[in-house]
Amino acid sequence: MKYRLLDILACPICKHFPLKHYIIEENIYEDRVLEEEKPLCELYCGYLGKKVKEIKEFPCEECFKKEVKTGALYCSNCGRWYPIIDEIPQMLPDELRDKKSDLEFLKKYKEKLPEKIVLLGKPYNLKVS
Repeated sequence: MKYRLLDILACPICKHFPLKHYIIEENIYEDRVLEEEKPLCELYCGYLGKKVKEIKEFPCEECFKKEVKTGALYCSNCGRWYPIIDEIPQMLPDELRDKKSDLEFLKKYKEKLPEKIVLLGKPYNLKVS
């Protein structure tokens, strides 16, 4: 997932923006060259996790070369989380999500994700009732 995608992504359930991201694994593409004008993002820089208006120096060249391979997106408003798998954010509504796959993802990465996702996240988490 390109970091600049966080400039436009909102929670599909409650429409909250911006989403928090947690990186487990990142891909680096050193051969990419930024040919666009900075800043690339309009409202929110996902690479720095800040609003664009709060940034003095933009790291667009560095950001342009990196993508989140594995990670999670988190909505601080409704508590939902969405996995990022093979650079693709899986942002489906609750009724279309695969519980088994989501739980396997959480089990595999529970040490690398925060408790608010692993134990409290919606629609699925690892908390034992």
